[in-house]
Amino acid sequence: MTVGRAVMALAGTMVLISLLLANFVSPWWLLLTAFVGANMLQSAFTGFCPAAMIFRALGLKSQEAF
Repeated sequence: MTVGRAVMALAGTMVLISLLLANFVSPWWLLLTAFVGANMLQSAFTGFCPAAMIFRALGLKSQEAF
């Protein structure tokens, strides 16, 4: 698995978990979905992604996104 795929998998998982929590626990969990989306958007423009830095430190190989 590459860093890009791991970041996308993490983002998708976080969105799905937050949607489930918003449905069954509290609508305030939608703030997590908003945070994930905002982080993905800023990462697209700045190239700075904390999750990618962590995955690289864990030894995943880097590759150009798509």
